[in-house]
Amino acid sequence: MEFSTFGQKFTRHAGITQLMDDLNQGLTTPNTIMLGGGNPAAIPDVLSYLDNQAQQLIKNGDLIKAMANYDGPQGKDAYINALAKLLSNELGWAIGPEHIALTNGSQTAFFYLFNLLAGEFNDGRKKKVLFPLAPEYIGYGDGALSEDHFVACKPAITPLEDGLFKYHVDFDNLEVGDDVGLICVSRPTNPTGNVLTDEEIMRLDMIAREKGIPLLIDNAYGMPFPNIIFSEAKPFWNDNTILCMSLSKLGLPGVRCGIVVAKPELIKAMTNISGIINLAPGSMGPAMTLPMMENGDVLTLSNDVIKPFYQNKAQQAVRWLQEAITLPQFHIHKPEGALFLWLWFEDLPIHCQELYERLKQKGLLIVPGHYFFPGIEDEHWQHSKECIRVNYAQSEADVQAGIKILAEEIYAIYQAPQTQL
Repeated sequence: MEFSTFGQKFTRHAGITQLMDDLNQGLTTPNTIMLGGGNPAAIPDVLSYLDNQAQQLIKNGDLIKAMANYDGPQGKDAYINALAKLLSNELGWAIGPEHIALTNGSQTAFFYLFNLLAGEFNDGRKKKVLFPLAPEYIGYGDGALSEDHFVACKPAITPLEDGLFKYHVDFDNLEVGDDVGLICVSRPTNPTGNVLTDEEIMRLDMIAREKGIPLLIDNAYGMPFPNIIFSEAKPFWNDNTILCMSLSKLGLPGVRCGIVVAKPELIKAMTNISGIINLAPGSMGPAMTLPMMENGDVLTLSNDVIKPFYQNKAQQAVRWLQEAITLPQFHIHKPEGALFLWLWFEDLPIHCQELYERLKQKGLLIVPGHYFFPGIEDEHWQHSKECIRVNYAQSEADVQAGIKILAEEIYAIYQAPQTQL
């Protein structure tokens, strides 16, 4: 069978496909230690709340209504209105329902936005998406119709105490050419747990405005929900900002509900695309969470349950890793948010993909770090081959068992170094 150019591009192996295949394997193979994918933790209080909400939907008939009817291509009207009111009241943003569109997950939103604002234009120009701080989310790199769609800037690396480090935007070397149509960051950053400072965000906003291009902030783990942020940071949005949010990290990844907050012109474009491609976004996520948007429970759960749960687990996992791996070459990115720890094995004698394969053979799934550098053209940059991402959100037993396997393999590799790739 012969595929079109589109088919050839989107049927080839991709890092995000490997990650999701591994996630499925971890869920279907009982003995696999799943520290790879981005599945949120099973937080008892959150699951209990969602269970009660589901029971109420069944009782009052709203579950059947949600499944038996289409919403509009922009998303459920009542939900968009409730969300606009929440964001306006809580954060003081001048947002109405015309500023919000729903999508079938954030991944769908990124695909729309990357190809709306970058790519080939009628006048012959070609624009790119700029990631001012790599590493970045694994799901970005294959979300473009055209090749050569992304460009990225290497980070400035700041060493911290206790073997920690932190990435910063290297503004001295950040180049925003006339061929850039969109600046994109995640905050907190997936995979590293990095939170761009308020100053970094404001400087990127200023650069974007000067260039006449939007700033996209992937807010899947951010404020005001699910608020998985452990550092001091302020929510950010203005009429030149595209904010992408999600219900996944509230504990509902299966409903595939993404949220885009942007100026009405862009929301209208997103709505038109949604109608053509999907008819309408799914109805289950809005049905499940409409009451918590209306009564503010989403903020209470985020601030009082979800955030402290993950913060405690992150700190605990860091301690276990530091106790298990005492090599001077081992560094952990300072955990400031999200569900992941970013581990850097300086001068790692093998490629991180080989480390991934070795760990997989031992029943431990992680994500090799080289997939998280879309737009970095320096294939010889060693740092990109020395890192891995670990999900610390799983059970204590699994995290401890996974760390034990990782530590044993890392010591074996450094004690018997192979040819460096």
